[in-house]
Amino acid sequence: MSEQLQRAERGVLGWIDRDITGPMADFQDPSQEWRRLFSEFYGTFLLVLVAAGGGMIGHAFPNTITRSAAVVAPGLMVLAIIMFMGKVSGAHLNPAVSVAFSLRGNFPWRRVPGYIVVQLAGATSAALFLRAVVKVSAKYGSNYPAGGYSSWQALLMEAVLTLGLVSVILGTASGAQNIGIFGAIGVGAYIALAGLWGSPISGASMNPARTFGPDLVGKTFTDYWVYVVGPLIGATLAVAFAYVLRGPGGGRAGSAAAQGDLYTEAKRPEQT
Repeated sequence: MSEQLQRAERGVLGWIDRDITGPMADFQDPSQEWRRLFSEFYGTFLLVLVAAGGGMIGHAFPNTITRSAAVVAPGLMVLAIIMFMGKVSGAHLNPAVSVAFSLRGNFPWRRVPGYIVVQLAGATSAALFLRAVVKVSAKYGSNYPAGGYSSWQALLMEAVLTLGLVSVILGTASGAQNIGIFGAIGVGAYIALAGLWGSPISGASMNPARTFGPDLVGKTFTDYWVYVVGPLIGATLAVAFAYVLRGPGGGRAGSAAAQGDLYTEAKRPEQT
């Protein structure tokens, strides 16, 4: 009987090592970083597909998409993306968010360049796809200051809107909720609400990648600097506000939310 038990135990341990421990170790392997990068590429592609697609489809088919629908759709898409791939990469989808997470201490700086490159590539791919299918210029899916408003007014709007967005992201991340339903609902709802009231002036981009893709494909970088500087200012202020509200970051919860479950590193593992 003891031999049978030992044989059964070895069988169970072998199964655990083969089907559970082995795959987990492979997923934690830093060489699997490509999974994280692909996740950011795919997620940003889907976000810009909806965000830029609203304007482009609206131009191709007038009176079919209202402004409310065009600004709510990206929020719903971000909600879905966080829920289905937040555990892989943290679902940043936005260079300003990646920078904010790093400033907060929740995300390694060495990963930021790769994230930004694939986010820009995902946004550009979405704009190329829309141009090929919808057959209108990608410039109709980009963001520009409203007529009669200066670039600085649009910049201030983008900075304030991004301040709120990153504050919501960092706040939910502090409880490791950015990879769960609460963070997804909070971030998605904020994007929709910000767009409803802020989009007439600046387009409510809050994301340098979201504007970069349509601008590159549409070959119109008019006032693009607004959509880089504004979100970065807002993101930096949000990090400072998070420090005032909750102290330093880098704990297990915030790092897990920022990095996903793939080879997570905690700067301050003693913090929750």
